[in-house]
Amino acid sequence: MPKRDFLAFPDLSVAEIREVFDLAARMKSGEYHERPLAEKTLAMIFTKSSTRTRVSFAVGSYQLGGQALFLSSRDIQLGRGEPIKDMARVLSRYVDGIMIRTFDQAEVEELARHASVPVINGLTDLLHPCQVLTDVFTMYEFLGGWEGKVVAWIGDGNNMANSWLNAAYVLGFELRLACPEGYEPDRALLERAQSKTNVMITREPEVAVSGAHAVNTDVWASMGQEGEAEARLQAFRGYQVTSELMAIADPSAIFMHCLPAHRGEEVTEEVFEGSQSRVFEEAENRLHVQKALMAFLMG
Repeated sequence: MPKRDFLAFPDLSVAEIREVFDLAARMKSGEYHERPLAEKTLAMIFTKSSTRTRVSFAVGSYQLGGQALFLSSRDIQLGRGEPIKDMARVLSRYVDGIMIRTFDQAEVEELARHASVPVINGLTDLLHPCQVLTDVFTMYEFLGGWEGKVVAWIGDGNNMANSWLNAAYVLGFELRLACPEGYEPDRALLERAQSKTNVMITREPEVAVSGAHAVNTDVWASMGQEGEAEARLQAFRGYQVTSELMAIADPSAIFMHCLPAHRGEEVTEEVFEGSQSRVFEEAENRLHVQKALMAFLMG
């Protein structure tokens, strides 16, 4: 059976996503007791720092009977110029799966091309597929699914926005993105999603959120963009998720944030800690969804 990778949301079919979600739900409820990663090892390569990605993959590997190795770019030869294709072929002889969190999507794709074990994209500047897979599972858990739902994205057209575009492309829900001029998501991913479902770009958060079932945002300056923080603070004024904005969403709407959050910038404290917020359930779900994904790919 050929190995499978998860580099972007469309790497899974709708049927496979349902399979992963059903498995994640069983794992979360405590019904699942198998150890599909027994005596297996996940290599975790980080060139970007992490809290949730590192801990959830490490704990998930352990809970499924395996182990995870943390490999910082400072600690391995990749940081000293070893070609990715060489590292991929070496690691494939030692481990049973590779998760990588890095800057360039092309690095992840090259790693997968040369690795003979499954590769999982833990984040790049272009995409964050594990997070959005988790966010759709959180919709599945609290909203009953994605069919007929409207998802609103408020803020930067970053790797999260791009991954929501990929999710809409695969699953067909309506997606509305409110982004300031000059901060739109990837054009090719936008046009591909628009070819399959109703996807709208607007400058007005109110238009995006009106009647929406899930409202999402992220920090205005992501990792590596600290030098742009002041310019972004100016550009994103008016793109804060407030109680007033949530009030025009669907009454059952949930608020999500991939974390870490800057309260008082992209979201108010009131919304972040409010009754519609699912941010900590969402964060917990990284563990369950990634466990299911590892079981699917590596088990």
